[in-house]
Amino acid sequence: MLKRLGPSVIRVGDAVSTAPFASKLEFNPPAHGVWNIVHVGMLVPEAHQIYVCAINCMRGVVLTAAEMGASERFSCVVLKEEDIVRGTVERVTLDGIRNVLHKLQDRGGLPPCAIVFPVCTHHFLGVSMSRVYRELRSEFPTVDFVEAFMDPIMKRRLSPDQRLRKVMLDPIPELSPDDRLVACLGSDFSLDRDCELRSALAMAELDLVELQDCKSYEQYLALGKAATLLSTYPNARFGVEKLAKRLGRRHLHLPSSFSYEEIGRAYEQLHDALGVPVPNAEDEVARCERSLAAAAELIGDAPIAIDASVHPRPLGLARLLLAQGFNVTEVYVDAVSDEEAKDLGWMRTHAPEV
Repeated sequence: MLKRLGPSVIRVGDAVSTAPFASKLEFNPPAHGVWNIVHVGMLVPEAHQIYVCAINCMRGVVLTAAEMGASERFSCVVLKEEDIVRGTVERVTLDGIRNVLHKLQDRGGLPPCAIVFPVCTHHFLGVSMSRVYRELRSEFPTVDFVEAFMDPIMKRRLSPDQRLRKVMLDPIPELSPDDRLVACLGSDFSLDRDCELRSALAMAELDLVELQDCKSYEQYLALGKAATLLSTYPNARFGVEKLAKRLGRRHLHLPSSFSYEEIGRAYEQLHDALGVPVPNAEDEVARCERSLAAAAELIGDAPIAIDASVHPRPLGLARLLLAQGFNVTEVYVDAVSDEEAKDLGWMRTHAPEV
């Protein structure tokens, strides 16, 4: 008989820490989810993703590639139980990736970049991925191999998402820096065309380039010219910091936020580092308040549920809406990031019944 191991719903007022749910038995949902590692890897133009795992683990990533209409940039190497029993996982991994690349070569040419995803099984069996990559780089010298991993059950300092956003930047070379070029990296989506950050850089006659702007692998490698690197997405920060350190470039983390104060500090940081003009805070806050008031009047008391997949700061969004009189009733999260600890504290006091 199945037995519930713990509460799945709690009041914010009862969330005594940023990890309100006990970590016990966990599982992947039957749906393949929203934005995931396949989407992230596809941001590297012309890159080909190769997943090496059992058929059950393959389901979600295959569906994502098909959903995107990008199946031609996606390949699988299937591990079977007999490979584990016979101790042939390392050989199957190497031969499988090699076979994928030979087929791609026969069909039209090798990709400039291959993002390879081994899995938890490779950890458990002690597979030497360093040997695998060494042989692949020797046989395919024109291909940049990105050493990714699909190992969501491994508890380590970096999540699989953070690790991927780091390694996908590894091929970017150190080029002569262009002081007028600023690169914003690591986010799922491009900055809005009318966002204040983009406008501030344009007013300072600085050129902004994002990974989403790159239509070819050559343009992707040219990101190494940027003299300043920006990150706005929490899971991208580690990777962009590492890239900046490797290239000897300046890095600014300007997180997306729903706090006027935090946004103001970010623009002060931008101004101090680059000397760019920043928006008039009072005018921008007043404009935002008017828009929120108009939305609140339109929506009224309709209950609002916020899912963590909508934004990396779901509690910050909930706090903003609650402070403006919106009827936020539920927030779907399984943990709270350090960046949102203050928002959780505010909600405990001002909206404990959410």
